[in-house]
Amino acid sequence: MNMTVAGEAPLEDVGGVDLVFDVIGGDIQRRSAGLIRAGGVLVTVVGPAEARPAGGLAIDFVVESDRAQLGEIVRRVRDGRLRTNIGTIATLDDAVAVLDPTERLRGKTIIRMRS
Repeated sequence: MNMTVAGEAPLEDVGGVDLVFDVIGGDIQRRSAGLIRAGGVLVTVVGPAEARPAGGLAIDFVVESDRAQLGEIVRRVRDGRLRTNIGTIATLDDAVAVLDPTERLRGKTIIRMRS
């Protein structure tokens, strides 16, 4: 069965891609791995890759929090030594329009999941 997202073309209709950044895993990861062209990369943050792209590379990306480093980031923000560059804050409903690749936005875009 070909699943679609919000009326878009089925995932399998995308064609060969260079990179998939997987944040879901499972069936979506397996299907996505099949879309990656030779030499492409599957990066997953949900644990060891269950699927590997044919002729490509699978990377398990893990970030381990370090309390001391996180505390230092907070201190730098409070001291003004580290500044954020937030350009736009949008709701999840407006995410597609805000992230339109035809328009260049300044700063980072934050998608608010809840109101």
